Amino acid sequence: MPIDADRSYKMKLRDVENAFKYRRIPYPKRSVELIALLAISCTFFLFMHTNKLNSRLKEMEVKLQPSEFSALGLTGNHISGHDAGKHDDINTLHGTYQYLKSTGQLQHLTSAQLNNTPRAQLDTLFFNRVPKAGSEKLMELLKLLAKRNNFKARRDPEQLIETILMDTGYARNLLKTEILNCTTANSYTKHVAFLNFAAFKKPWPIYINMVRDPIERLVSWFYYVRAPWYLADRVNSFGKAYKVPSRKWLQKDFNRCVLEHDPECVYEPMEMDNLGDHRRQTLFFCGQHSKLCMPFNSLEAMQRAKRNVEKRYAVVGTWEDTNTTLSVLETYIPRFFAGAREEYYAMQGHMENVNRNALRPTISEMARLALSRNLTHEIEFYQFARQRLNKQFIAQQLE
Repeated sequence: MPIDADRSYKMKLRDVENAFKYRRIPYPKRSVELIALLAISCTFFLFMHTNKLNSRLKEMEVKLQPSEFSALGLTGNHISGHDAGKHDDINTLHGTYQYLKSTGQLQHLTSAQLNNTPRAQLDTLFFNRVPKAGSEKLMELLKLLAKRNNFKARRDPEQLIETILMDTGYARNLLKTEILNCTTANSYTKHVAFLNFAAFKKPWPIYINMVRDPIERLVSWFYYVRAPWYLADRVNSFGKAYKVPSRKWLQKDFNRCVLEHDPECVYEPMEMDNLGDHRRQTLFFCGQHSKLCMPFNSLEAMQRAKRNVEKRYAVVGTWEDTNTTLSVLETYIPRFFAGAREEYYAMQGHMENVNRNALRPTISEMARLALSRNLTHEIEFYQFARQRLNKQFIAQQLE
């Protein structure tokens, strides 16, 4: 075979090999799009499934510790979306337990240390309720428990303007004519700052209260007083004495109110005004000392509030930790709260929407961050109350 013919043959053979080596199989355009869509869908599914699985594994990590955490029954609370994945936060039940264990406090923890009920001198349960912390729900529960546990559930008369802070004469009259005028076992509920019964030379009742995330309370109150059913109820109860707000005020948006520095939504530390919007949760635990307890987000007010809780309150609960709260109430105040969990879950059907605004918008992260800077001591007090509640629950489980 001639050399040129041989070279030509080899070149053709190489071209055939290359054609097979780099061959491309054409696909219809729609098939390519379908494959791409399936790939994206699978990736998204795996991402979501992995996140869900990770959350489930964290829950199981808590539950699968039979000799410690799970054995104590410390997994009973519903974890909200805001707290999800924060099991090691000291404000959660698990976080409190791990902190007590790591610092050596767990072995010395007893419910007697945390139980102020025996210090009470009256068979009276005094609930000086914090606004927008779920007090209506607890009041309804007290009505049911009064029948079950043979006591009288009482509350103050409805008022157009609540008297949170009062002078000595007003406070003395309140104790005499409202709180201490019942001769049988009873509960009494009122929006009022902490009262020092010893200062009036009166016997101490059993103090209880409820708390709520300070920022969520502010948002809740903002829209609560603008709810149509709230306005209708005020007009129905007080007639012309209640001045209906303007449409402009009713249509305010909380996020814009905060970010645009509307006077209604400026929460300046140490300010003395705006008592009516109930921005001070600590006030209800600090007391009737206006100069000390009124400055907003005050360090001194927070410290006094903490001391009063530790020395005088049998239980300070929160509906954000429902099961823990009910369990602690049953254990630490059985005279009034025996059967609380059973009654609570039985009443859920008709109590689900009491004072609840389903149309309330969600607070933006920017507004939440802006508020957090000015509510440092309010937030710290709230976290302290939750930690104390957790300690009470852990102590009762260890005994």
